[in-house]
Amino acid sequence: MGASGHARLRARIHSPLVSRIASAVGVNEKISCSHSKSGIFFQGWRYSVHLTKRVFDVMIAFPLLLVLLPLLLTLALLIKVTSKGPVIYWSDRVGRNNRIFRMPKFRSMRIDTAQLPTHLLSDSEVYLPPLGSFLRRTSLDELPQLWSILAGDLSFVGPRPALFNQDDLVALRTERGIHLLAPGLTGWAQVKGRDELPIPIKVQFDYEYLQRRSLQFDIAIILRTLGKVLRQEGVHH
Repeated sequence: MGASGHARLRARIHSPLVSRIASAVGVNEKISCSHSKSGIFFQGWRYSVHLTKRVFDVMIAFPLLLVLLPLLLTLALLIKVTSKGPVIYWSDRVGRNNRIFRMPKFRSMRIDTAQLPTHLLSDSEVYLPPLGSFLRRTSLDELPQLWSILAGDLSFVGPRPALFNQDDLVALRTERGIHLLAPGLTGWAQVKGRDELPIPIKVQFDYEYLQRRSLQFDIAIILRTLGKVLRQEGVHH
């Protein structure tokens, strides 16, 4: 190969199958690799994790949305007839790379409630409509976020998206590189304490997830989340 054969070469891998999957699930990143005398060293680990998560998200969220459609419609009707205001509440949230996106939830608070985390409200019970406590206690208010997963704004597992005005949480996550992750419907911090954790501890768990993230870890977090929801642990109403 000559002298040039010992220099590192940069290459892009474009497998037709990988490209089609990536395009279908909304991943536009590319895998890069390095060729050296010792062989091929892939630097596409982050891409691989992201692609695997995205495929998993789409494959689970779409059929789950179809199966739960009757429940979603029933809840929407009950919310509409028991309280004033829209069925879906949209909030501005901080997503991947600190991009603001609109996240839906079934409305579980009155329409005059301030945009604050529930535990910061002076008396959250005052702002609950008839179904509010039930929706929050069972986490059924989160079900519309299956749409956000399909749209690519959320993943099933990741740091829970901060409100647009939670500057302290956003700043700490950005310092640790956590802002590079897609936010999640649930997360490692959620199963370790949910609403009860102070922000620095929550960020520490988010960073631990950043270091450990994998499909197996995501599945373990999802299973632990289901247990938390069934036991109704760590929720402020």
